Amino acid sequence: MAKMGKGTNRGKVKGIAGANSRANSGLKTRVKTAKKRKLSSTLWLQRQLNDPYVARARSEGYRSRAAFKILELHEKYKLFKPGMKVVDLGCAPGGWLQVAAKEVQSSHKTPSIVGIDYLEMGAIPGTIILQKDFNDEDAPEKLIEALGGHKADLVLSDMAAPTTGHRPTDHIRIIALVELAADFAINVLAPGGTFVAKVFQGGTEHQLLNELKKNFTKTFHAKPPASRQDSAETYLIATGFKG
Repeated sequence: MAKMGKGTNRGKVKGIAGANSRANSGLKTRVKTAKKRKLSSTLWLQRQLNDPYVARARSEGYRSRAAFKILELHEKYKLFKPGMKVVDLGCAPGGWLQVAAKEVQSSHKTPSIVGIDYLEMGAIPGTIILQKDFNDEDAPEKLIEALGGHKADLVLSDMAAPTTGHRPTDHIRIIALVELAADFAINVLAPGGTFVAKVFQGGTEHQLLNELKKNFTKTFHAKPPASRQDSAETYLIATGFKG
């Protein structure tokens, strides 16, 4: 299986001074199509320049706009509590780790947040980051070791599979990732724990959903405002792990 990781901002964009003010004022920035730039890249860049969440992430010090997705889910469903032990699967570029570390009050001396991603990334205070593919056979063991052998209170997964453009194939890949994350969560969560995973339109396979319902008191889907409306992504939330 191809390596998986959380979506990033695809690198820094040079020469966009004033993008924040334009996004806030409602004025759109248009990007000319360069000779060596594909139309899709031009449209992506234009969307980034006009996205208020991108501007907010930059001004508030978050590594990605995805930080606001987990913040909004937390505001509505109270995912984090001080002292929690949290695992973030597919954690690059680190926006979710930043939010988790702040909300659970994880310290540099005794970090209670562990993240894993095959992409290299800079350190985040209050977290332990493993540069490793979650598909690796020993990945779950390494994560448990990083937790000090403790059970987790919350398992987060914002992992995404590289798309092929063939919807049935992409859906199978996505479900395989969610199943992998759910299996890990069921094995490491403490009673009462929570599992949050990104899924895409097309739904969650009935077999997986039935398995989650057996192990959690409540399962549902949610789409935070920061998730682009034209995106098929949504989040599966399972609460009250039965242990």
